[in-house]
Amino acid sequence: MPNPIAFTPVKTVKAYERVVEQIESAISKRELRPGDRLPSERELMLTFEVSRSTIREALRVLESIGLVRSRPGDPRGPEVLQASLATLTKNVNRLVRLESIGLSELVEFRIMLEGSACTLAAQHRTPQQLQGMCDAVDAMQAAITNGPVAFSQADVAFHVSVWAASQNQLMQICGEAARGALIDMVTDELDRAPDSQAKMELSLSHDREILAAISAGDGPVAGRLARSFVMEYYGDVMNSSERAALLASYDDASS
Repeated sequence: MPNPIAFTPVKTVKAYERVVEQIESAISKRELRPGDRLPSERELMLTFEVSRSTIREALRVLESIGLVRSRPGDPRGPEVLQASLATLTKNVNRLVRLESIGLSELVEFRIMLEGSACTLAAQHRTPQQLQGMCDAVDAMQAAITNGPVAFSQADVAFHVSVWAASQNQLMQICGEAARGALIDMVTDELDRAPDSQAKMELSLSHDREILAAISAGDGPVAGRLARSFVMEYYGDVMNSSERAALLASYDDASS
């Protein structure tokens, strides 16, 4: 008897979701560009052959994800928006807080982000950006006495300055999108530490080492330090196989 076919349940798709999909597709293919106007609600109703309530629900969803802006009574139709870092940031933080993205995945992301950003920052940073990193480290020192929340914000501010110095716009966007989640991650780690003061001082010491390597223009060392420090700081949230696989990937890349 042949093996049964692995069918999956059929999901009912609502009409407004199909409208959203088509408009999203037109934007992603650049058939619709920022500043363009969608047709009026009435024209959209005729085009998609759906009710006004369906069109309004589709526009509500498109607005909620930052793709269009609709003003009541505007005869020109909804406006297609420029891609927004604020929207991306909100969506990433929502994913993390809803636990759609696991903490171990966030640690993996930070290891990759910090390692690459520090490597590039050592190569491309300007004197002004280097000074910004120094100022951020000084702010970390001052924030130690103010507790984990203030320190976490200062710590991530240092890394924001590193992302900027990488001169890689996509790296900055990804880092900024996860910024709130990273602050929460640092704060949680400090809250769990039996001696948060010592943990903050250790983190500050690590960032000073990274800063020294960036200042010296030594990208490989800066990247290696950043990866190892994140692994040391948050490695306990990953299981042994995850840590081994991640370390092996960097060993293979460097060999």
